[in-house]
Amino acid sequence: MFEAFTAGKAKRPKPDWYKMTAKYERPSTGRAAWQIANSLLPYFGLWALMVFMVHRGVSYWFTLAASVLAAGFLVRIFILFHDCCHGSLFASRRANAIVGYVTGTLVFTPFDEWRRLHLAHHATVGDLNRRGQGDIWTMTVKEYLAAPRLKRLAYRIVRNPILMLGVGPAVIFLVADRFTTKGAKGADRRSVILTDLGIIAIILLTSATMGFGTYVLIQLPIILMGGAMGIWLFYVQHQFEKTYWASHEEWDPIEAALLGSSYYKLPKVLQWFSGNIGLHHIHHIRPRIPNHTLQRCYDEVPELREVEPITLPKSFRSLWLHLWDEQQKRMVTFWSIRKLRRQRSLAATG
Repeated sequence: MFEAFTAGKAKRPKPDWYKMTAKYERPSTGRAAWQIANSLLPYFGLWALMVFMVHRGVSYWFTLAASVLAAGFLVRIFILFHDCCHGSLFASRRANAIVGYVTGTLVFTPFDEWRRLHLAHHATVGDLNRRGQGDIWTMTVKEYLAAPRLKRLAYRIVRNPILMLGVGPAVIFLVADRFTTKGAKGADRRSVILTDLGIIAIILLTSATMGFGTYVLIQLPIILMGGAMGIWLFYVQHQFEKTYWASHEEWDPIEAALLGSSYYKLPKVLQWFSGNIGLHHIHHIRPRIPNHTLQRCYDEVPELREVEPITLPKSFRSLWLHLWDEQQKRMVTFWSIRKLRRQRSLAATG
């Protein structure tokens, strides 16, 4: 994978430590099966508990409390889906595809379609000239100041944390992922159709057995909360102050992986639910490393520990970083450029 998107582009020879990371790419069928069991079984168990509570008239607040935990397991299921997209959960391509389609249906995400977009993200991360491929809309300060007012407003709406985490999950998982995107091919279109049909089949089955209302009361908060957690993880993994962006001519894939992907150091319980995805710099260096091996790779390769970690409290500062400043080489806030806008306005009028 990494070799594929760095071919002919690397600015320097791959360092010796990079070669050392290859041994961590080996999938384990046993570990994969155990992860599927310890993710899906608790998730379905919580579903059964919530159905019981709704039908017995238990306060809905208890159902919502259980939904938070179920959403955590849904995030973990998404990580298994994500590994299948990279072909890293199983050695067998067919096994990855089967589990990917099943887990993709559970997380409302089409396997082949999302895989195409996500691999494009890996191939272009940190490249200013190839933005917009499976990433979060990011503008430079210069672009923002030169943009029409309507475009600036749209950008502010997209980057608003309340809308991004509150409305974003519904837009992405309930609406956008039900359709193909530009560049979709036959397999991508089929994956969208099959996932949509799978979701419809689940809705019809649950409606016939437990009632449509019960399904909505349980599934809706789980997918919205799980989606918000997933969006947040994806956001903080690339949107932090000292991230990496460069023009295509200067872009280096190894630097983009190491410097443009964070090491999100989470408490152990959250690291478990998020499937070690916080070790994101390692994931971008070697996308075929299974999630359960990322920590061992980090522990045994000293160079990977040189990346400055982002702690949970520190990560919330990322919500107020909006634009890439090409001069300072860091993300900045909207408020920090008000002075520049005033200066530009005065220059235009005077």
